Amino acid sequence: MLLYPVDLDVQDDGVTAIVPDLGAVTEGDDVAQALDRARDAACTVLAAMMADRRPIPAPSDPAGRPAVRMPLLTSLKIRLYEAMQARGVSQSDLARRLGRTPKDVFRLLDLDHASRMDQIEAAFAALDLVIDADIHAAA
Repeated sequence: MLLYPVDLDVQDDGVTAIVPDLGAVTEGDDVAQALDRARDAACTVLAAMMADRRPIPAPSDPAGRPAVRMPLLTSLKIRLYEAMQARGVSQSDLARRLGRTPKDVFRLLDLDHASRMDQIEAAFAALDLVIDADIHAAA
């Protein structure tokens, strides 16, 4: 999963959270709220980058800083987008490979759409890729 570091600026009137890898900035009343909003802001920036067909920056090393973990489905959709970009496969190309419509593939890449895991797996398979999962203790 994608884990982006966050820089926090704690003031008397609230907390500013910056996700430097993405240029996302938000605020919260406390650290927990600022981090929660930072994850939402990061997802918004990532969706805009995908819509603009821009490359997704890799997360930098948190190096002791707090970080926001992208939801699993969001991470998989971003990885699918990156795989398509790396292979020069358009949404229409992937739709043809899947026997689906381009609108179906658009939904697979939409970070706000609750795609089914079997659909995500099929899209990766159409790119000759498989999803591997690891589970470990929470930090």
